[in-house]
Amino acid sequence: MKALVINCTLKTSPDPSNTHALATVVAAQLEKHGAEVEFVRAVDMDIRPGVVSEAVGPGDQWPQVHGKLRESDILVVASPTWLGRPSSVAQRVLERMDAMLSETDDDGRPVAYNKVAGVVVTGNEDGAHHVISEISGALADIGYTIPGQAWTYWHLGPGPGPDYLDDERGRDWSHRTGRAMAANLFGTAKALAANPLGAPPE
Repeated sequence: MKALVINCTLKTSPDPSNTHALATVVAAQLEKHGAEVEFVRAVDMDIRPGVVSEAVGPGDQWPQVHGKLRESDILVVASPTWLGRPSSVAQRVLERMDAMLSETDDDGRPVAYNKVAGVVVTGNEDGAHHVISEISGALADIGYTIPGQAWTYWHLGPGPGPDYLDDERGRDWSHRTGRAMAANLFGTAKALAANPLGAPPE
């Protein structure tokens, strides 16, 4: 079982990422279940605007990410909250994933069928549920199965405040929810592997 975590922080490496830190809790639990986990920090890559899986001009690295998406059974999209919304990086990732709507496998199934997805959100302002809803809705449109409670988030309420890496408050709940998220993702992925969805009826 392969899992891919796409971190949509605005911070380039090697700057510490609060979003990455919380996503590692989910990843560690997925590994305990037996999944092989890979991280991608999207902002470190040259991902051009567009709604195609192919490269948009020389140097566009989206095809590399698209290949990892096709190979993965589990997807976690991790995003900070900015102005109550997903990051611009998360939006670009989802826009490029839009092309997967028209891609099918050898059996005529959309390529995201029988794959599961969840969401990790961090931020020092409210809006986490809105971000979860936007990303989960987009992933469901593409064809991913979204298990119940396949998300976790951390923030300390509205307005300015400390970051996840700077404050221990709230972490216990976020970590417990993250471990449950990982269990739900893995269990659903296993169930779909045993009883896969067929192609949509014509």
